[in-house]
Amino acid sequence: MTNRVTVRVAGLQPVQMLAGLAGIAFIVFGVVGFTRTGTGDWAAQSYVLGFSVNPLHNLVMVAVGVLGLLMALGSGLSRLYGWLLFAGFAALFVWDLMITGILAQNPAEQYGNPLAVNTNDNWLHLGLAIFGLLLAVMPARRKVITEEEPVVPEPRSEAFRDEHVRDDRFRDDLRDERAEPVSPVANTEPITKEHAVVDPKTERVSKDKIKH
Repeated sequence: MTNRVTVRVAGLQPVQMLAGLAGIAFIVFGVVGFTRTGTGDWAAQSYVLGFSVNPLHNLVMVAVGVLGLLMALGSGLSRLYGWLLFAGFAALFVWDLMITGILAQNPAEQYGNPLAVNTNDNWLHLGLAIFGLLLAVMPARRKVITEEEPVVPEPRSEAFRDEHVRDDRFRDDLRDERAEPVSPVANTEPITKEHAVVDPKTERVSKDKIKH
């Protein structure tokens, strides 16, 4: 038996928990914002913990939070959610710098300030972009699984099979020889004088076997 080692993702991942918590935080922030601005006047502006909000800003926060809860169901989806946060809030941070006048030029000046952002929002969005990047690159927690698998015998070659057959035939022939010994047959045919053999004991020649 040989052991096969595999590495698999182990259970609920930390990135999923963080994505879920971030989703809840976004929803709570958006709901609190709605309690300040209401939903009737989309031009209304208010503040939550020093951050400027309006109904559209609150709606964006709630949508981002719901997306986070849905994508927290999978480890890969949670990392994808991190990339979305990074890309979206990084772009929003640059736009915030243009809107608030930190950057000299604002190519989107004609769109005004639809999210009613202020300087505090700029740094909040930068922090959210960094948080999204951390989610995206967070490593997975894995576990090592050792499994036993049977050893598959290697197929025998043609030469090995031929040699095996020859060995079997040799053993069969040897078995037949041992089972049926061949007894020598006495030579009763008369011999001539030239072929006569002197008996070393009696120093005589068997005359009855000499052929005349």
